[in-house]
Amino acid sequence: MRRAFRWWLAAAGVSLAAGCGDGGPVTGPITQLPRDLTASESRLVATDNDLTFRLLRAIADRASPNSNLFISPLSIAMALGMTYNGAAGTTQAAMQSALGLDALSLGEINRSYRGVIDLLRGLDPRVDFTLANSIWYRRGFAFEASFLDSCRTYFDASVQGLDFTSPGAAPAINQWVSDQTRGKIPSIVPDPVPSDVVMYLINAVYFKGTWVTQFDRNRTVPGPFTLADRSSMSVPMMSFAGEGWVRTGADAAVTVLDLRYGGGAYSMTIVMPRDPAGMDSLVAGLSGERWNAWIAGLDSQRAHVVMPKFKLAYRVRMNDVLAALGMGVAFVPCDQVASDCADFTRMRTVRDLFVTEVLHKTFVDVNEEGTEAAAATSVGVGTTAAPAALVIDRPFVFAIRERFSGTILFVGRMMNPAAS
Repeated sequence: MRRAFRWWLAAAGVSLAAGCGDGGPVTGPITQLPRDLTASESRLVATDNDLTFRLLRAIADRASPNSNLFISPLSIAMALGMTYNGAAGTTQAAMQSALGLDALSLGEINRSYRGVIDLLRGLDPRVDFTLANSIWYRRGFAFEASFLDSCRTYFDASVQGLDFTSPGAAPAINQWVSDQTRGKIPSIVPDPVPSDVVMYLINAVYFKGTWVTQFDRNRTVPGPFTLADRSSMSVPMMSFAGEGWVRTGADAAVTVLDLRYGGGAYSMTIVMPRDPAGMDSLVAGLSGERWNAWIAGLDSQRAHVVMPKFKLAYRVRMNDVLAALGMGVAFVPCDQVASDCADFTRMRTVRDLFVTEVLHKTFVDVNEEGTEAAAATSVGVGTTAAPAALVIDRPFVFAIRERFSGTILFVGRMMNPAAS
């Protein structure tokens, strides 16, 4: 299931930095991973890819119909993966079901995250890729050593205690996020830190890759883009100077275009419905199985590509989305009257912790040279006490992925490039 690699949950509480820009010279295209995925890594990738599309559907259901969306399932998965290490009882069961982790033990999950992190780190020296995790906790508040050690060992988390009442606490955390994302996500936690928050588990992802076939800046001109209501507007459209090698596919409902970055390990995959009004049904029908079928059906061809140039910053509070997937109990403090409440006793033996907020921020800039994208996810833990010219000219889903493992780093829908 190397193609099926999925998306990766990033939680507030691990510090892992993985840079690909410092590798040695590459003499040719990258054609495979350094090693095959293990059976548990393949299962985790498949599970996370399915979660990617369930998250996208849940967010789209709550967003205005024609709004642009962009998330990093990799970031969300890692952040929640770390948080999952602290869950117990019905909270652990709810998170396991919501995240689709039923087929894997906690040990398999942790070892698989560790393996995937190591595989992605330095995979393509021609792509700048950083994956970082950190945990920040309120100084003087005791947490289980086994929980913190697991985050350090399996997620490369850096763990640091801070005086959350200090004016410098939130700026220190936000500076870390800004540094990891090259300033594209300047902040993720509120300033000052809320009085009931005792921990942040944070993930940051940064990606910058140049197209294998770059677009010609001199050919970027206004062009028509058809909106979901079938009206047309003018947006900046990029195009190749001539023809370039791309991978394409199609079925009765969609056209698929795959554009590679750097040494070829990473690519952007665009899925465009033939009907401009078909985005709702496309997103509603997305699944890991359907995605894998599109990827398996890609063929190489020379083509002239035309597509929008766009930039987008996006923010979403994930509480309602994750509750809709079945982990609402994680957000229920035990000082409230409820049939059940959050249980993070593997994080802290006293049952007084709950998730206050899961916040996700992203940035993407798609231009003639390539793509720059960044994401950060924070989990706040509180206490109670095909033709020759392929023209992308209508709403589309797009993903940035690592091709050999199948890991989806980012996924989004573009409804209106001018609204970026």
